[in-house]
Amino acid sequence: MNSLDKLREATEFLKRSGIDDAVREAELIVAHCLGIERVTIYRDNPQILEEELTRIDGFLKRRSKREPLRYIVGYTEFYGLKIKVGPGVLIPRPETELLAEEAIKTVRSNQSFKQSSVISHRSSVKINDQCPVTNDQPTNSLLSILDLCTGSGCLALALAREFPDAHIYGTDTSEIAIGYAKENAEINGIKNVTFVRGNLFEPIEKVVTGHSSLLPAPFLVQGLIFDLIVSNPPYIKRDDIKNLQPEIRDWELVEALNGGTDGLDFYRAIIPAAHSYLKEGGCLILELGFEQAGVVSRIAEDAGFKEVSLIKDYAGIERIIKLRDSFG
Repeated sequence: MNSLDKLREATEFLKRSGIDDAVREAELIVAHCLGIERVTIYRDNPQILEEELTRIDGFLKRRSKREPLRYIVGYTEFYGLKIKVGPGVLIPRPETELLAEEAIKTVRSNQSFKQSSVISHRSSVKINDQCPVTNDQPTNSLLSILDLCTGSGCLALALAREFPDAHIYGTDTSEIAIGYAKENAEINGIKNVTFVRGNLFEPIEKVVTGHSSLLPAPFLVQGLIFDLIVSNPPYIKRDDIKNLQPEIRDWELVEALNGGTDGLDFYRAIIPAAHSYLKEGGCLILELGFEQAGVVSRIAEDAGFKEVSLIKDYAGIERIIKLRDSFG
């Protein structure tokens, strides 16, 4: 069988299975199983070997059961990175690319952040293989970023690649997610990132109190404060999870979706605590769920943040909240 005939057959199968974007998904499955680009299907129409047909049919059967396409092929793209995903880790969404974009823009536009980056680039030595520190400046002058609820590590890795002289830390409660995050760092050749398991700021607290050595020495030297803290926390209301698409509801990690009764549990935990971990003038940037901007803004104001900004996504939804620490 040639590729175009199989593509037509695959498309019809997915349509009958209720897959919305059947054409694109059929293209992705056929191209992935053949190890070619989608355009090659149309340009060259290569013949398909029997074992390749078997693999394509297996992928189509899995997709017909509403298993997420990205779990089936084993990876997705995020901000130009190849991110490995599978059961037990949330698939990165396009909305989180907007969070990455806003974080990058914030670092570039903030003069104190720029100075940190210049210092680390000008004079650096290694405490260990992962984290550079300077000879002539205090370690806390380094640009440092913390990613809470890091999941696959996509956000932390995008920032680490963008700012190679900085050091990025990611925390998550899931051992499976941390495993994916570390593997994704290796896949993309990113060295200036450290992933550790624990709930939100808990890994940092354990180091401070001396109960654990989860984090490397730079955490202790830097005084455990950051220029920037980012997070895409769970923000779906618990009772709304059952109404999500089956690809999400039945396959993705519930813990990575469940924001509690009103979807705000993690904002209440992260925002007030963030003051203790931000440098003077530091920023906290969070992704928001639908219609959460107003109440999360009030949580921020009640926690003492004086500068609160909201950023809309391409659909006009207030998707990102940016808070600047005015203390100090």
